[in-house]
Amino acid sequence: MQVLSFKDARKLSSQAIRKRIRLEHYNNHTSGLAASKLQANIVILPNEYANDFFNFCKLNPKACPLVGQTKLNNPYFNSLGDDIDIRFDVPLYNIYKNGNLITNVRNIKQYWKDNLIAFAIGCSFSFEDALLNAGLKIDHITNNKVVPMYRTNIKNKISGPFNSEMVVSMRIFNKKDINKVKQVSGNFSFAHGDPIHIGNPIEIGIKNILSPDWGDRPRKKNDYEEYIFWACGVTPQNAIIEAKIPFCITHTPGHMLITDISENSLHS
Repeated sequence: MQVLSFKDARKLSSQAIRKRIRLEHYNNHTSGLAASKLQANIVILPNEYANDFFNFCKLNPKACPLVGQTKLNNPYFNSLGDDIDIRFDVPLYNIYKNGNLITNVRNIKQYWKDNLIAFAIGCSFSFEDALLNAGLKIDHITNNKVVPMYRTNIKNKISGPFNSEMVVSMRIFNKKDINKVKQVSGNFSFAHGDPIHIGNPIEIGIKNILSPDWGDRPRKKNDYEEYIFWACGVTPQNAIIEAKIPFCITHTPGHMLITDISENSLHS
């Protein structure tokens, strides 16, 4: 099997990288890929839960900015790009049963059923290119790692069985750059927008910043730096785990659907 490196993947267009993902040549994280294109978290669940999940997203737009939805038993996200087939075009998927993670797979052909609907939720990876263009350094891109993500004590609004705490992603920036970080990310409401919290992780229920619930372990910040947290599209996965619905498919955190939609076309 031909394996595509992260370095080479960064050179490809959104359509080209999806083609390589579909061929299973790439199953790494997608942070830093297809610059200026919208990336999306994915949730696929039975139709009987679709209305409650849709309402959960609408009630919690900071964590769950809905950017697309398929029709029943239709795996194509026609509104998000050319020939996007949700069964094959995500680098790595999580399969959940009764709230438990059963396995990770590179395509979901064998799991696809005629009662499924897929949802696409904006991702903070979408504003990272803008941060880089503003002259800011992002650790996990520099080091080819997955951004760290954490459960918090911030409650979401309830919809049907979906009732959970918010998940956040974290990035470290120089304190002198905080206003710039807020301004740049604030233009991307479809990708969580400006930070949900800046500073002490304990204030939002994170006991050990060096031990994320998802993603890779971060470094400890320097005195001139600060931890900055954004609402995260892994929040729905947390809700699904707590709801213990019988069956659900999601992207594996950090491994997003890359769309053909320009970030600039969705600016707030």
